[in-house]
Amino acid sequence: MQPLEQITIEALIERHDVLLFDAYGVLVHSGGALPGAAAALDLLHRAGRAFFVVTNDASKLPETAAARYRRFGLALGPEHIVSSGQLLTGHFAAHGLVGAHCAVLGTADSAHYVRRAGGEVVPPDQPFDVLVIGDETGYDFVDGVDAALTTLFHRLDAGERVYLVLPNPDLVYPRGTRSFGIASGSVALMLEAALARRYGAARAPVFTRLGKPEPHLYREALSRVSARAPVMIGDQMETDILGAIAAGIDSVLVSTGISVDQTARADGLRPTWWMQSVAPGGFEGNDMDDAAPVCRDGISK
Repeated sequence: MQPLEQITIEALIERHDVLLFDAYGVLVHSGGALPGAAAALDLLHRAGRAFFVVTNDASKLPETAAARYRRFGLALGPEHIVSSGQLLTGHFAAHGLVGAHCAVLGTADSAHYVRRAGGEVVPPDQPFDVLVIGDETGYDFVDGVDAALTTLFHRLDAGERVYLVLPNPDLVYPRGTRSFGIASGSVALMLEAALARRYGAARAPVFTRLGKPEPHLYREALSRVSARAPVMIGDQMETDILGAIAAGIDSVLVSTGISVDQTARADGLRPTWWMQSVAPGGFEGNDMDDAAPVCRDGISK
């Protein structure tokens, strides 16, 4: 296998007219900005380059996320954020879900995304036509999942059709530099396993996944600008990089998040470049010396 070339944020700004960033593990974690993220965005602003945060996070509206990022010292506005929650509007319109009763497992902003898409939000223990998993937080986890599962069983046992929607397919996310958590994709897998146990794999409904690695988020971001040479910078091979490949754009795997070991990656799942962080000047000079070392072919030791 040909070794991957390492690249810096400065080189990406020179080569590409639009930069797309994942959020968690690239620019931020739950507690704040990653080292060098603010400086990288400052470079983009000074260079006049278009950029977007292309995130599977459906727990925050763009306004909420931008305000939080600004508190972290990142120069981001709502116009820079393209989230999987925003895809619900087009999806609901295309599949006749406007006006449907929707149970939402997620935050208040997750429910706002559903309302903006035209859904009527109801509690998960009441009859619903659509189940949306917007996040793994924002509700009593065990009671919320149990209520949704119980209602699903009752509806399906009665021969009713229920539509399952998952804006964020992520299974895990980096909560901090050394801590991790499950994401909403893991919640969906639990419910799918329970449905398959009751109805059989052939009959059980499954979630429609909207976010990365599907190319929809990339296309939404690029529809907002005139882009000749976009690039995606992400930390997860199975979402960020695979999605960039599906969208036909260059990609960079950064080593500050989830995918630090690609020894088991699928054939052909390969970024264009790798970088140790988005910090200007490469990895040197930031305080993440405990990050996993990456050799030249992108595989961690």
